[in-house]
Amino acid sequence: MWTDVSTPAADDLSSDLTVYAARLVRLVRREHAPSAGTRVLSVLDETGPLAITALAQIDRCSQPTMTGQVNQLVEAGWVTKEPNPADARSSLVHLTGAGRAELARIRRLSAALVSQRLARRTDLSTDDLATAVAVLQAVLEPTTEGSS
Repeated sequence: MWTDVSTPAADDLSSDLTVYAARLVRLVRREHAPSAGTRVLSVLDETGPLAITALAQIDRCSQPTMTGQVNQLVEAGWVTKEPNPADARSSLVHLTGAGRAELARIRRLSAALVSQRLARRTDLSTDDLATAVAVLQAVLEPTTEGSS
């Protein structure tokens, strides 16, 4: 159990975790140059179907920008737009099987990149990697105390 979260050392490590996680994401993006649509696929994989407005809010872009991204993803066959049963004026964007396959392909490329870099680090073990993954999972999981 993590009990000393308010110490300066914990604050510094929390900051480092954020910085290095962001750097890892940027490294992967530079190597694979995934499109902005990849983020949309990932969000839909995490959340399930969403309206374009909700996707735009999550991605911090305008609704017209998100509409363009979604239309490109529809053309690629990676998402579908279906009527929103809760609001006849809007559509829900659904991830398709082809979209899931594309997301899995991108994730495999990312994993291969990280694996290659880890293979050069003889000072790190599989246990170290498992600990890093467990920490990131714990940070991203909602707590039972209502804070996220």
